[in-house]
Amino acid sequence: MAIHWTERRVVVTGLGVVSALGQEVETFWQNLIAGQCGIDRITLFDASAFDCQIAAEIRNFDPTPAFGSPKEVRRTDRFTQFAMVAGKQALLDSGLDLDRENRDEIGVFIGSGIGGLATTSEQHTILLNRGPGRLSPFMIPMLILNMASGVFSMFYKLRGPNVATCSACATSTHALGEAWRTIKMGDAQVIFAGGTEATIVPLGIGGFCAMKAMSTRNHEPKRASRPFDAERDGFVMGEGSGILALEELEHAKARDARIYCELVGYGNTADANHLTAPAPEGEGAARCMRMALRSAGLNPTDISYINAHGTSTPQGDICETQAIKTVFGDHARKLAISSTKGATGHMLGAAGAVEMAICAKAMQTDIAPPTINYENPDPLCDLDYVPNTAREVRIDAIVNNSFGFGGHNACLVAKKFLG
Repeated sequence: MAIHWTERRVVVTGLGVVSALGQEVETFWQNLIAGQCGIDRITLFDASAFDCQIAAEIRNFDPTPAFGSPKEVRRTDRFTQFAMVAGKQALLDSGLDLDRENRDEIGVFIGSGIGGLATTSEQHTILLNRGPGRLSPFMIPMLILNMASGVFSMFYKLRGPNVATCSACATSTHALGEAWRTIKMGDAQVIFAGGTEATIVPLGIGGFCAMKAMSTRNHEPKRASRPFDAERDGFVMGEGSGILALEELEHAKARDARIYCELVGYGNTADANHLTAPAPEGEGAARCMRMALRSAGLNPTDISYINAHGTSTPQGDICETQAIKTVFGDHARKLAISSTKGATGHMLGAAGAVEMAICAKAMQTDIAPPTINYENPDPLCDLDYVPNTAREVRIDAIVNNSFGFGGHNACLVAKKFLG
Protein backbone atom coordinates (compact mmCIF):
# COMPACT_ATOMS: atom_id res chain seq x y z
CA MET A 1 0.00 0.00 0.00
CA ALA A 2 1.38 3.37 -1.00
CA ILE A 3 2.21 5.91 1.70
CA HIS A 4 0.23 9.14 1.36
CA TRP A 5 2.44 12.18 0.86
CA THR A 6 1.45 13.67 4.23
CA GLU A 7 2.74 10.51 5.93
CA ARG A 8 6.09 10.37 4.19
CA ARG A 9 8.87 11.61 6.46
CA VAL A 10 12.25 12.95 5.39
CA VAL A 11 15.48 12.52 7.32
CA VAL A 12 19.07 13.66 6.89
CA THR A 13 21.46 10.74 6.46
CA GLY A 14 24.59 12.35 5.02
CA LEU A 15 26.54 15.60 5.30
CA GLY A 16 29.20 17.18 3.12
CA VAL A 17 30.92 20.53 3.66
CA VAL A 18 33.76 22.30 1.89
CA SER A 19 34.63 25.64 3.46
CA ALA A 20 37.45 27.86 4.61
CA LEU A 21 37.03 26.37 8.10
CA GLY A 22 37.57 22.85 6.87
CA GLN A 23 37.23 20.72 3.77
CA GLU A 24 35.34 17.91 5.48
CA VAL A 25 32.59 17.93 8.07
CA GLU A 26 34.31 16.96 11.29
CA THR A 27 37.25 19.36 10.88
CA PHE A 28 34.81 22.09 9.91
CA TRP A 29 32.60 21.43 12.96
CA GLN A 30 35.46 21.30 15.44
CA ASN A 31 36.93 24.56 14.13
CA LEU A 32 33.49 26.18 14.21
CA ILE A 33 32.69 25.32 17.82
CA ALA A 34 36.24 26.28 18.85
CA GLY A 35 35.50 29.82 17.65
CA GLN A 36 37.94 29.73 14.74
CA CYS A 37 37.60 32.07 11.76
CA GLY A 38 38.28 31.22 8.12
CA ILE A 39 38.55 34.82 6.93
CA ASP A 40 41.92 36.27 5.87
CA ARG A 41 43.54 38.42 3.19
CA ILE A 42 42.58 37.47 -0.36
CA THR A 43 45.26 35.44 -2.15
CA LEU A 44 43.33 34.24 -5.22
CA PHE A 45 44.10 37.57 -6.92
CA ASP A 46 45.69 40.94 -6.13
CA ALA A 47 42.95 42.73 -4.18
CA SER A 48 45.00 45.76 -3.16
CA ALA A 49 42.88 48.15 -5.26
CA PHE A 50 39.57 46.95 -3.79
CA ASP A 51 37.71 48.47 -0.84
CA CYS A 52 37.34 44.96 0.60
CA GLN A 53 40.55 42.91 0.49
CA ILE A 54 39.51 39.98 2.69
CA ALA A 55 37.47 36.80 2.22
CA ALA A 56 37.02 33.25 3.50
CA GLU A 57 39.01 31.45 0.80
CA ILE A 58 39.43 27.70 0.53
CA ARG A 59 43.16 27.13 0.23
CA ASN A 60 45.07 24.05 -0.93
CA PHE A 61 41.93 22.71 -2.56
CA ASP A 62 42.35 19.61 -4.73
CA PRO A 63 39.17 18.36 -6.41
CA THR A 64 40.90 15.65 -8.44
CA PRO A 65 39.96 12.70 -6.16
CA ALA A 66 36.28 13.60 -6.50
CA PHE A 67 36.52 13.48 -10.32
CA GLY A 68 39.11 10.73 -10.75
CA SER A 69 40.88 12.63 -13.53
CA PRO A 70 42.58 16.03 -13.93
CA LYS A 71 41.05 16.26 -17.41
CA GLU A 72 37.52 16.28 -15.99
CA VAL A 73 38.52 18.89 -13.41
CA ARG A 74 39.71 21.23 -16.16
CA ARG A 75 36.27 21.08 -17.78
CA THR A 76 34.49 22.45 -14.71
CA ASP A 77 34.41 25.76 -12.87
CA ARG A 78 35.50 25.98 -9.24
CA PHE A 79 31.88 26.14 -8.03
CA THR A 80 31.16 22.74 -9.60
CA GLN A 81 34.37 21.34 -8.13
CA PHE A 82 33.30 22.36 -4.64
CA ALA A 83 29.95 20.63 -5.13
CA MET A 84 31.55 17.43 -6.37
CA VAL A 85 33.77 17.22 -3.29
CA ALA A 86 30.98 18.05 -0.82
CA GLY A 87 28.56 15.76 -2.63
CA LYS A 88 30.97 12.83 -2.51
CA GLN A 89 31.33 13.40 1.24
CA ALA A 90 27.55 13.35 1.68
CA LEU A 91 27.27 10.17 -0.38
CA LEU A 92 29.97 8.37 1.60
CA ASP A 93 28.59 9.65 4.89
CA SER A 94 25.11 8.40 4.02
CA GLY A 95 26.36 4.85 3.53
CA LEU A 96 24.27 4.44 0.38
CA ASP A 97 25.41 1.60 -1.86
CA LEU A 98 24.43 2.95 -5.25
CA ASP A 99 24.87 -0.46 -6.89
CA ARG A 100 22.01 -1.74 -4.75
CA GLU A 101 19.74 1.26 -5.30
CA ASN A 102 17.31 2.22 -8.02
CA ARG A 103 19.09 5.26 -9.42
CA ASP A 104 15.85 6.43 -11.04
CA GLU A 105 14.71 7.29 -7.51
CA ILE A 106 17.79 9.26 -6.46
CA GLY A 107 17.78 12.95 -7.33
CA VAL A 108 20.12 15.94 -7.16
CA PHE A 109 19.07 19.48 -6.20
CA ILE A 110 22.24 21.60 -6.13
CA GLY A 111 21.92 25.35 -6.68
CA SER A 112 24.21 28.33 -6.97
CA GLY A 113 23.54 32.01 -6.58
CA ILE A 114 25.89 33.09 -9.36
CA GLY A 115 27.51 30.02 -10.96
CA GLY A 116 30.78 30.10 -12.87
CA LEU A 117 31.82 33.70 -12.33
CA ALA A 118 35.52 32.90 -12.75
CA THR A 119 34.83 31.27 -16.11
CA THR A 120 32.66 34.20 -17.19
CA SER A 121 35.40 36.67 -16.27
CA GLU A 122 38.24 34.72 -17.85
CA GLN A 123 36.42 34.01 -21.09
CA HIS A 124 35.27 37.61 -21.43
CA THR A 125 38.88 38.73 -21.19
CA ILE A 126 39.83 36.22 -23.90
CA LEU A 127 37.00 37.50 -26.11
CA LEU A 128 38.15 41.11 -25.76
CA ASN A 129 41.86 40.43 -26.17
CA ARG A 130 41.99 37.50 -28.59
CA GLY A 131 38.64 37.40 -30.33
CA PRO A 132 35.68 34.99 -30.43
CA GLY A 133 37.65 32.23 -32.15
CA ARG A 134 39.68 31.67 -29.00
CA LEU A 135 36.73 31.11 -26.65
CA SER A 136 36.63 27.71 -24.99
CA PRO A 137 34.04 25.22 -26.25
CA PHE A 138 33.52 24.41 -22.58
CA MET A 139 32.74 28.01 -21.63
CA ILE A 140 28.95 27.67 -21.46
CA PRO A 141 28.90 24.24 -19.76
CA MET A 142 31.39 25.56 -17.22
CA LEU A 143 29.62 28.77 -16.30
CA ILE A 144 25.90 27.87 -16.24
CA LEU A 145 24.81 27.48 -12.65
CA ASN A 146 22.87 24.24 -13.16
CA MET A 147 26.04 22.38 -14.05
CA ALA A 148 27.00 21.44 -10.50
CA SER A 149 23.73 19.55 -10.21
CA GLY A 150 24.13 18.12 -13.69
CA VAL A 151 27.74 16.99 -13.33
CA PHE A 152 27.09 15.33 -9.96
CA SER A 153 24.12 13.41 -11.36
CA MET A 154 26.07 12.34 -14.45
CA PHE A 155 29.11 11.23 -12.48
CA TYR A 156 27.04 8.94 -10.22
CA LYS A 157 24.33 8.08 -12.81
CA LEU A 158 21.55 9.48 -10.63
CA ARG A 159 18.47 9.69 -12.86
CA GLY A 160 15.84 11.00 -10.43
CA PRO A 161 14.54 14.58 -10.21
CA ASN A 162 17.28 17.10 -10.94
CA VAL A 163 16.92 20.80 -10.16
CA ALA A 164 19.27 23.75 -9.78
CA THR A 165 17.77 26.49 -7.63
CA CYS A 166 18.90 30.12 -7.88
CA SER A 167 17.61 32.63 -5.35
CA ALA A 168 20.72 34.51 -4.27
CA CYS A 169 21.60 33.79 -0.64
CA ALA A 170 18.46 31.67 -0.15
CA THR A 171 19.49 29.29 -2.96
CA SER A 172 20.56 26.19 -1.06
CA THR A 173 17.85 26.50 1.58
CA HIS A 174 15.34 26.49 -1.25
CA ALA A 175 17.14 23.47 -2.74
CA LEU A 176 16.75 21.58 0.53
CA GLY A 177 13.14 22.65 0.96
CA GLU A 178 12.13 21.68 -2.55
CA ALA A 179 13.98 18.37 -2.21
CA TRP A 180 12.07 17.75 1.04
CA ARG A 181 8.81 18.47 -0.77
CA THR A 182 9.76 16.18 -3.69
CA ILE A 183 10.52 13.25 -1.42
CA LYS A 184 7.31 13.78 0.55
CA MET A 185 5.35 13.68 -2.72
CA GLY A 186 6.87 10.29 -3.53
CA ASP A 187 8.89 11.40 -6.55
CA ALA A 188 12.25 10.32 -5.10
CA GLN A 189 13.62 8.19 -2.27
CA VAL A 190 16.89 10.10 -1.85
CA ILE A 191 18.00 13.54 -2.98
CA PHE A 192 21.45 15.09 -2.63
CA ALA A 193 20.59 18.73 -2.02
CA GLY A 194 22.43 21.94 -1.25
CA GLY A 195 24.42 24.67 -2.89
CA THR A 196 27.83 25.80 -4.04
CA GLU A 197 29.55 29.11 -4.72
CA ALA A 198 32.91 30.38 -5.96
CA THR A 199 32.79 34.16 -6.41
CA ILE A 200 36.06 35.32 -4.86
CA VAL A 201 37.20 36.78 -8.17
CA PRO A 202 37.75 40.43 -9.09
CA LEU A 203 34.33 40.79 -10.72
CA GLY A 204 32.56 39.31 -7.68
CA ILE A 205 34.42 41.25 -5.02
CA GLY A 206 34.32 44.42 -7.10
CA GLY A 207 30.59 44.20 -7.70
CA PHE A 208 29.73 43.78 -4.04
CA CYS A 209 32.18 46.54 -3.12
CA ALA A 210 30.38 48.86 -5.55
CA MET A 211 27.16 48.17 -3.62
CA LYS A 212 28.90 49.15 -0.36
CA ALA A 213 27.74 45.80 1.03
CA MET A 214 31.06 44.45 2.26
CA SER A 215 33.21 45.08 5.31
CA THR A 216 36.25 47.27 4.86
CA ARG A 217 37.92 46.15 8.10
CA ASN A 218 40.89 44.94 6.07
CA HIS A 219 43.42 45.47 8.84
CA GLU A 220 41.87 42.75 11.03
CA PRO A 221 40.29 40.11 8.77
CA LYS A 222 39.32 37.69 11.51
CA ARG A 223 37.33 40.37 13.32
CA ALA A 224 35.69 41.85 10.24
CA SER A 225 32.50 39.78 10.03
CA ARG A 226 30.61 40.53 13.25
CA PRO A 227 26.92 39.59 13.03
CA PHE A 228 24.59 41.51 15.34
CA ASP A 229 27.50 43.52 16.78
CA ALA A 230 27.02 47.29 16.98
CA GLU A 231 30.21 47.90 14.95
CA ARG A 232 29.35 45.63 12.02
CA ASP A 233 29.99 47.29 8.67
CA GLY A 234 29.06 44.69 6.06
CA PHE A 235 29.52 41.05 5.14
CA VAL A 236 32.68 39.20 4.16
CA MET A 237 32.48 36.83 1.22
CA GLY A 238 33.11 33.11 1.61
CA GLU A 239 33.19 30.24 -0.84
CA GLY A 240 32.52 26.53 -0.79
CA SER A 241 29.69 24.03 -0.78
CA GLY A 242 27.26 22.24 1.49
CA ILE A 243 25.44 19.09 0.33
CA LEU A 244 23.08 16.97 2.44
CA ALA A 245 21.62 13.55 1.70
CA LEU A 246 17.86 13.74 2.31
CA GLU A 247 16.08 10.41 2.45
CA GLU A 248 12.60 9.04 2.89
CA LEU A 249 12.42 7.61 6.40
CA GLU A 250 11.28 4.06 5.57
CA HIS A 251 13.97 3.79 2.91
CA ALA A 252 16.59 4.91 5.44
CA LYS A 253 15.32 2.52 8.10
CA ALA A 254 15.29 -0.41 5.66
CA ARG A 255 19.03 -0.05 5.17
CA ASP A 256 19.71 0.78 8.82
CA ALA A 257 21.07 4.21 7.99
CA ARG A 258 22.47 6.58 10.61
CA ILE A 259 20.03 9.49 10.92
CA TYR A 260 21.20 12.97 11.91
CA CYS A 261 17.80 14.59 12.23
CA GLU A 262 14.35 14.82 10.66
CA LEU A 263 13.49 17.68 8.30
CA VAL A 264 9.91 18.60 9.15
CA GLY A 265 9.08 22.07 7.81
CA TYR A 266 9.80 24.52 5.02
CA GLY A 267 8.82 28.13 4.40
CA ASN A 268 9.20 30.12 1.20
CA THR A 269 8.03 33.73 0.87
CA ALA A 270 8.83 36.96 -0.94
CA ASP A 271 9.32 40.44 0.48
CA ALA A 272 8.18 42.06 -2.78
CA ASN A 273 9.85 45.17 -1.42
CA HIS A 274 13.33 46.10 -2.73
CA LEU A 275 16.17 44.75 -4.87
CA THR A 276 18.55 44.33 -1.95
CA ALA A 277 17.02 45.66 1.29
CA PRO A 278 14.85 43.48 3.53
CA ALA A 279 11.21 44.33 4.13
CA PRO A 280 10.64 46.72 7.05
CA GLU A 281 10.77 44.96 10.42
CA GLY A 282 11.52 41.68 8.65
CA GLU A 283 7.90 41.18 7.67
CA GLY A 284 8.64 38.71 4.87
CA ALA A 285 11.09 36.77 7.01
CA ALA A 286 8.50 36.51 9.78
CA ARG A 287 5.90 35.11 7.37
CA CYS A 288 8.49 32.61 6.14
CA MET A 289 9.30 31.34 9.64
CA ARG A 290 5.60 31.05 10.45
CA MET A 291 5.02 29.05 7.27
CA ALA A 292 7.86 26.68 8.12
CA LEU A 293 6.60 26.16 11.67
CA ARG A 294 3.06 25.57 10.40
CA SER A 295 4.18 22.94 7.89
CA ALA A 296 6.24 21.30 10.65
CA GLY A 297 3.26 21.19 13.02
CA LEU A 298 5.39 22.83 15.71
CA ASN A 299 4.78 25.77 18.01
CA PRO A 300 7.35 28.55 18.44
CA THR A 301 8.04 27.29 21.96
CA ASP A 302 9.18 23.92 20.52
CA ILE A 303 12.24 25.53 18.94
CA SER A 304 15.53 25.48 20.86
CA TYR A 305 18.00 27.00 18.39
CA ILE A 306 18.00 29.31 15.37
CA ASN A 307 20.83 29.48 12.89
CA ALA A 308 20.29 33.05 11.75
CA HIS A 309 20.95 34.44 8.31
CA GLY A 310 22.90 37.15 10.18
CA THR A 311 25.22 38.51 7.50
CA SER A 312 26.78 41.36 9.54
CA THR A 313 25.04 44.07 7.52
CA PRO A 314 23.65 47.04 9.45
CA GLN A 315 20.00 46.75 8.43
CA GLY A 316 19.73 43.03 7.73
CA ASP A 317 20.64 41.93 11.25
CA ILE A 318 18.13 44.34 12.77
CA CYS A 319 15.32 43.14 10.51
CA GLU A 320 16.01 39.48 11.27
CA THR A 321 16.01 40.23 15.01
CA GLN A 322 12.67 41.98 14.63
CA ALA A 323 11.26 39.06 12.65
CA ILE A 324 12.32 36.57 15.33
CA LYS A 325 10.66 38.68 18.01
CA THR A 326 7.48 38.89 15.92
CA VAL A 327 7.25 35.12 15.45
CA PHE A 328 8.51 33.86 18.79
CA GLY A 329 7.21 36.53 21.17
CA ASP A 330 8.44 36.05 24.73
CA HIS A 331 10.13 32.79 23.71
CA ALA A 332 12.54 34.77 21.49
CA ARG A 333 14.60 35.64 24.57
CA LYS A 334 14.88 31.97 25.53
CA LEU A 335 16.28 30.89 22.17
CA ALA A 336 19.93 30.21 21.46
CA ILE A 337 20.59 32.10 18.21
CA SER A 338 23.82 32.20 16.30
CA SER A 339 25.10 33.45 12.99
CA THR A 340 28.03 31.33 11.88
CA LYS A 341 28.96 33.67 9.02
CA GLY A 342 31.49 35.43 11.25
CA ALA A 343 33.48 32.20 10.99
CA THR A 344 32.70 30.96 7.47
CA GLY A 345 32.17 34.23 5.65
CA HIS A 346 28.97 34.61 3.65
CA MET A 347 28.93 31.69 1.22
CA LEU A 348 26.03 33.19 -0.76
CA GLY A 349 24.18 30.37 -2.54
CA ALA A 350 25.95 27.72 -0.46
CA ALA A 351 25.28 29.36 2.91
CA GLY A 352 21.93 27.80 3.80
CA ALA A 353 23.03 24.21 3.18
CA VAL A 354 26.28 24.63 5.10
CA GLU A 355 24.22 26.12 7.94
CA MET A 356 21.75 23.22 7.76
CA ALA A 357 24.70 20.86 8.18
CA ILE A 358 25.65 22.94 11.21
CA CYS A 359 22.12 22.56 12.57
CA ALA A 360 22.30 18.79 12.09
CA LYS A 361 25.55 18.64 14.07
CA ALA A 362 24.10 20.95 16.71
CA MET A 363 21.19 18.58 17.30
CA GLN A 364 23.47 15.55 17.24
CA THR A 365 25.86 17.02 19.83
CA ASP A 366 23.61 19.44 21.78
CA ILE A 367 26.13 22.20 21.14
CA ALA A 368 25.11 25.63 19.84
CA PRO A 369 27.98 27.15 17.82
CA PRO A 370 29.02 30.69 18.67
CA THR A 371 28.49 34.03 16.98
CA ILE A 372 32.11 35.17 16.96
CA ASN A 373 33.18 38.81 17.16
CA TYR A 374 30.12 39.79 19.16
CA GLU A 375 31.75 42.42 21.37
CA ASN A 376 29.57 45.55 21.34
CA PRO A 377 25.86 44.97 21.97
CA ASP A 378 23.50 46.73 19.59
CA PRO A 379 20.35 47.88 21.42
CA LEU A 380 18.34 46.95 18.32
CA CYS A 381 19.84 43.43 18.30
CA ASP A 382 19.14 42.38 21.85
CA LEU A 383 18.58 38.59 21.78
CA ASP A 384 20.87 35.76 22.89
CA TYR A 385 23.28 35.29 20.00
CA VAL A 386 25.52 32.72 21.78
CA PRO A 387 28.34 35.28 21.86
CA ASN A 388 31.89 34.14 21.11
CA THR A 389 31.84 30.76 22.87
CA ALA A 390 29.97 27.57 21.92
CA ARG A 391 27.37 26.46 24.44
CA GLU A 392 26.12 23.08 25.56
CA VAL A 393 22.33 23.23 25.42
CA ARG A 394 19.58 20.73 24.73
CA ILE A 395 18.61 21.25 21.07
CA ASP A 396 15.41 19.39 20.17
CA ALA A 397 14.29 21.47 17.19
CA ILE A 398 15.84 24.18 15.05
CA VAL A 399 15.02 26.92 12.59
CA ASN A 400 17.46 27.71 9.78
CA ASN A 401 16.97 31.08 8.06
CA SER A 402 18.21 32.29 4.67
CA PHE A 403 17.25 35.54 2.94
CA GLY A 404 18.41 36.68 -0.49
CA PHE A 405 18.58 39.72 -2.74
CA GLY A 406 15.36 40.03 -4.68
CA GLY A 407 13.36 39.53 -1.49
CA HIS A 408 13.67 35.74 -1.39
CA ASN A 409 13.08 34.18 2.02
CA ALA A 410 13.58 30.51 2.89
CA CYS A 411 13.33 28.74 6.21
CA LEU A 412 13.77 25.13 7.30
CA VAL A 413 12.63 23.46 10.49
CA ALA A 414 14.20 20.22 11.71
CA LYS A 415 14.03 18.20 14.88
CA LYS A 416 15.85 15.38 16.61
CA PHE A 417 14.90 12.02 15.19
CA LEU A 418 13.20 10.02 17.91
CA GLY A 419 11.88 7.12 15.85
